[in-house]
Amino acid sequence: MNGNILIVDDEGSIRELLKFNLQKEGYQVIEADNGNTAVAVAKTEKLDLIVLDLMLPGLDGLEVCRYLKSQHTTTAIPIIMLTAKNEEIDKIIGLELGADDYMTKPFSPRELVARIKAVLRRSGKEQSIAGELAVGRLKFNFSRYEAYLGKEKLEFTPKEYELLKLFITNIGKVFTREQLLEKVWGYEYFGDTRTVDVHVRHLRAKLAHDTEYAEAIETVRGVGYRLKDI
Repeated sequence: MNGNILIVDDEGSIRELLKFNLQKEGYQVIEADNGNTAVAVAKTEKLDLIVLDLMLPGLDGLEVCRYLKSQHTTTAIPIIMLTAKNEEIDKIIGLELGADDYMTKPFSPRELVARIKAVLRRSGKEQSIAGELAVGRLKFNFSRYEAYLGKEKLEFTPKEYELLKLFITNIGKVFTREQLLEKVWGYEYFGDTRTVDVHVRHLRAKLAHDTEYAEAIETVRGVGYRLKDI
């Protein structure tokens, strides 16, 4: 089996559709039809990823995401949100809470499976870069998947780590939002690139604990982002 995936959706037809397509790819699928059950499963099962609908009975998807990302035992589980809503704010709030990606219903099962593979590849792959790399007091240990600013260990989500890793291994290089989506999220992304802005904002906030690094990630107007050599 390729991994354990929890599908959380109150529509049985959606769960069955995703289960069929994921099992064809060799994934083990667990189902939940409400937010409370989803939280209980996440606490007791070893999950590799959660596909989480926002509109759920009981705890809604945002509440589930908020809770799981606040618990040390579940914070590292990647989450892909499903939403039938058109309001952009729901997607942004989900990303702010730590979700790795989102798709709007109706969606292509094939595309969702591709995104699941990309998220799993990024969150669970072995690091190919050995040893440590430092930019001033900002240090990465690639073998241990850790980052430090001075003596302080920085707590990153998997996507934040991969994003900063890309920056730190390409100091001074400017990446467009589309390039960052392709390299970090692992698929050709069509549509809103705001997910990059959200993750960059989170990185800046965490680096800002040291004022010297508050502006380490620069916005290159009209292009994208880069990491300065401090």
